[in-house]
Amino acid sequence: MRLTEIFRLVWLNVTQNKFKMALTSVGIIAGAATIVLVIAIGRGGQADVADQFKNLNAGAIDITYKYSGNSGAGNGSFGGFGGGGMPGRNMGGFGGGSMPSGFGGGGMFFGGFVMENTERIELSETDVEELELFIPGLTAVTISASGSSTVTGGDLEEEASYTIAGVKDSYADVSNLSLSIGEFISDQDDEELSKTAVLGCDAAEEIFGSAYSAFGSILYIDERSYTVIGVLEKMGSVSSGISPDTSIFIPYQTARKYVFGANNISPQITVVAENVKEVAEAIDNIEIVLGQSYPNASFTITDAGSKMEAASKSSDTLTILLYAVAAIVFLIGGIGIMNVLFVSVKERTKEIGVLKALGSSQKDILTEFLMEAAMISVFGGVVGVMLASACMPLASKVGMRVEPSAQGIVLALSFAIVTGTIFGFYPAFKASRLLPVEALKE
Repeated sequence: MRLTEIFRLVWLNVTQNKFKMALTSVGIIAGAATIVLVIAIGRGGQADVADQFKNLNAGAIDITYKYSGNSGAGNGSFGGFGGGGMPGRNMGGFGGGSMPSGFGGGGMFFGGFVMENTERIELSETDVEELELFIPGLTAVTISASGSSTVTGGDLEEEASYTIAGVKDSYADVSNLSLSIGEFISDQDDEELSKTAVLGCDAAEEIFGSAYSAFGSILYIDERSYTVIGVLEKMGSVSSGISPDTSIFIPYQTARKYVFGANNISPQITVVAENVKEVAEAIDNIEIVLGQSYPNASFTITDAGSKMEAASKSSDTLTILLYAVAAIVFLIGGIGIMNVLFVSVKERTKEIGVLKALGSSQKDILTEFLMEAAMISVFGGVVGVMLASACMPLASKVGMRVEPSAQGIVLALSFAIVTGTIFGFYPAFKASRLLPVEALKE
């Protein structure tokens, strides 16, 4: 039997049983749609991770201190560097002191308890200078602080709360910030405690309507007037815990005096290692330097690479789970195809007997049923892809980022065809093995 004749038979069988084919395809439709959405969501998650850290140097290291106010049991982290018994900020070296080795930045150990962060410590510009002086291989060091304050002015009808970040001139380079108009905070602004501000693009649009309207305008932070000297480009990411798009940047010393208050500030120091491969070594050195200045304190030190890796792993884990769901759905769809084809073989036993009596070979019968399974699978795959495409705008509306790709469509169709072929083979093989005489008796 010619291939065209087999295809004609398959087409007749499929078109005469449209409802049955549609029901059989449900599993494949769901599987194909899931595959397309899985890849789109996975790519969206990867893009989110890339956007989240695109303005953060790979070698960036953040240093923060959180005051706990009491002591308690803990594990502590005791490096081999010294640091005890050294008064104040005597930076004679990294080791030494009169205390035994092992007492460093992690806290002081007493019989299984760690006394940490029980005194108020504020990272300062002196710490910045010491880190620059004593740690080799750093390209930049900056200090910043952030918090929420009320803002009025511009097009705002009532006061609104915005993130206010007190920063130095070097903060822009450390965080890879770019300006769409104007200039960033300067060292002179910081020294003179100038009331100047740089707005994130979203903040500028919300308060003044546009970046150009914001430039040179006046806004009020805690009822004090500030002149807008610059507006950032759209960043769409998080920098050192601050979202630049929605934040307002002012000079660090100005923020200390007028916004946060001298006794209510938790500064963060950010350093950038010149070589990404030496980040771990830089962190060790940071712990040593800070351990000399604050022997009983425990600092939180995180690097951009670890943050990116953790975020990527979370995204990858979600993608793997979604792939597992897609595989289960395809398995169910394949079983559905196999069951329907078994029923079809039973229903069409006489037809198979007639075809064999007319000279059709086992190969012809096998090909016919496999083509039927493949056609059902292709139909399910195409409808699944269309369904996934229709669902993507809905996913975007609920805050889920999706990035459609040709790879997802090809993979979904391939899985659909492979599933149909694999699960359709055994029923097709059973049909091809029927003897003409026995088939005609049915």
